[in-house]
Amino acid sequence: MRIVIAGGHGQIALRLERLLSARGDEVAGVVRRPEQAGDLLAAGAEPVVCDLESASVEDVAKYLEGADAAVFAAGAGPGSGAARKETVDHAAAVLFADASEAAGVRRFLIVSAMGAEGEIPEGTDPVFATYLRAKGAADANVRGRGGLDWTVLRPGMLTNDPGTGLVELAERTERGPITRDDVAAVLVALLDEPRTAGRTLQLVNGATPVAESVRATVGQG
Repeated sequence: MRIVIAGGHGQIALRLERLLSARGDEVAGVVRRPEQAGDLLAAGAEPVVCDLESASVEDVAKYLEGADAAVFAAGAGPGSGAARKETVDHAAAVLFADASEAAGVRRFLIVSAMGAEGEIPEGTDPVFATYLRAKGAADANVRGRGGLDWTVLRPGMLTNDPGTGLVELAERTERGPITRDDVAAVLVALLDEPRTAGRTLQLVNGATPVAESVRATVGQG
């Protein structure tokens, strides 16, 4: 299977690339800066240098041709201002979805965030509120597409603790933390289970093995 990952140098993406390449998948990671290429090569992924904030749909679609799946795992990252939340977390996600459709790639996973749905609590940091709105707008755009077999994954608070392989994955969970290791493992399992298409799923640490958790989501809704 060939998978193209947007935000290929992100913490979740690098973990995902390692998992996929270790089992023999062909992986490409889209990165903004050429100096990030070495980290992708070390993870077993082909680096693709392309700035999703300035590229055209046609630019990105050529890198997606022949892929079996696309994963949007990009984000403006901590320390970035509100403007980049819009250009990366929203606009780049829409661009990547457009490019996936143009290249004929149906399977599409997007890494969102818990809290991207519904009302944002009063008193939320303004930049973080913009981030959640940008993620929510990207999710809504993707979910409205008939040309994609999409799954939206909304992790809770991300941590760098070692993964346990035990999670809670459902359309609605209580808020909580989740390790980046386990997010990557869940993304692999979602890629392996096409019947999770059309699901918007929240993810936190839990007590159920990843594969079992993913199988249990099939038919929810």
